[in-house]
Amino acid sequence: MSRAIDNVKQCQSMAEVRAGVNALDDILVPLLVERSGYMTQAARVKNDEGLVRDEARIQAIVDRVRPMAEAQGGNPDLMERLYRAMMECYIDYEHQELARLRAAGLAPKDDSVGSAA
Repeated sequence: MSRAIDNVKQCQSMAEVRAGVNALDDILVPLLVERSGYMTQAARVKNDEGLVRDEARIQAIVDRVRPMAEAQGGNPDLMERLYRAMMECYIDYEHQELARLRAAGLAPKDDSVGSAA
């Protein structure tokens, strides 16, 4: 089975390193933008500032990506740090999106009707 780390080419210059990083950024940026779209959806579906940060979900994601990183030949500690930082950025973004959606007319969730624990 091929691992991601095995796709890294041996570089002889910084130009080669930068070309490899740029090629990956060309793949990563669209995926991160798509992920941010799901944060907009989360803001709309949750529709509650108190639900934006979900510690159990954060830990579930960390628990999911650490073994994936290791299986791909990466450093699980690095991947956890990256994901935790990324999730903090997306949490901030989700708060911003909820505020934007509310300003655009999304009615606050009525907690007194049909709320589920």
